[in-house]
Order: sequence, then structure tokens, then C-alpha cells
Amino acid sequence: MSHPSHQLPVSGSTRRRLARCLVGSHIKDIERDLVLETLATTDGNRTVSARLLGVSIRTLRNKITEYAADGVEVPDSLRGSVVPPSQEKPAG
Repeated sequence: MSHPSHQLPVSGSTRRRLARCLVGSHIKDIERDLVLETLATTDGNRTVSARLLGVSIRTLRNKITEYAADGVEVPDSLRGSVVPPSQEKPAG
């Protein structure tokens, strides 16, 4: 099975090495960074990002809304650019 360029296979040992680097970090911060990096990698495509992250599109939208409310810039789904938090569309 081939993998799209934004979904490269990662071995279990590589994931464990990455996890060791994150020890001491807050899980909310790690989750936010993973969500934002996934969105950036998929040019802001919420459907593909949700699928890659293993969450529903609704869950992803709720997280995006939460991040925007906290002042985090979120990649725009139409242009792959960044949407200022005040312009992020509400979930729904």
C-alpha cells in the first residue's frame, strides 16, 4: 500500500524515541502541535487531517475553535494560509 507524502509510515521504535523527547511536556501542548502540524501538512484540509489524526471532523473542528479562542493561528482550509483567530469559522 502506498502512502501519500504527508502520511509516511513511522516505526514503533521511532515513535518511542520521539515520545522520549516529549517527556515533561503537557499533553495538551503536544496534541495542539500535532493537530496544527497535520493541518499545515494537508494545506488546511480538515477532512484529510481528521482522518490522519484518527478523530472525527467534528472533534477536529472543536479543537480548532478552542485553539482559535486561545489566540492560536490555524491554517486556513481554502488557501493553506494562516487564519487569524478572530476570523476562524465557528464549529457547526
